[in-house]
Amino acid sequence: MVAKRELFKSADVCELTQLQPDVLRSWEAEFPGLGKPAASGGGRLYRRADVELVLRIKDLVFVEGLTLAGARRRLEEEQRQPRPSIAAEAMDDVLSDMARSKLRELRTGLEAILQLLSDDAGRAPELQLVAPASRPKSTAAKRRRAS
Repeated sequence: MVAKRELFKSADVCELTQLQPDVLRSWEAEFPGLGKPAASGGGRLYRRADVELVLRIKDLVFVEGLTLAGARRRLEEEQRQPRPSIAAEAMDDVLSDMARSKLRELRTGLEAILQLLSDDAGRAPELQLVAPASRPKSTAAKRRRAS
């Protein structure tokens, strides 16, 4: 399950935070500690704390209206004066929302299957299995008995 993961790919972070990849890349440039290059030379990998930071930056920029420089200063201030992590709560909310969404999709699919099955229950089946009739004995077997 996503909530248990400790490492996320860029695409996962974009999906979780509802950000475009180019926005995430620009934030990586402004916040150098955000994400780490993958050992295999592939894309960047993000820890859970990085995802929480992205959510906090998103809140500062889009909700509070700060520039990236203003967001960086605010984050530095918050590090000096620690308080409960709003980003951690936001991360839990995002993961919970994703899980609820996936469960709703699954339930809808199961209800559709149940509906199909219940529709067929009232009708005569199109195909019906019938036990095979006893086969007539072959002519050769009848001749052997007659002799």
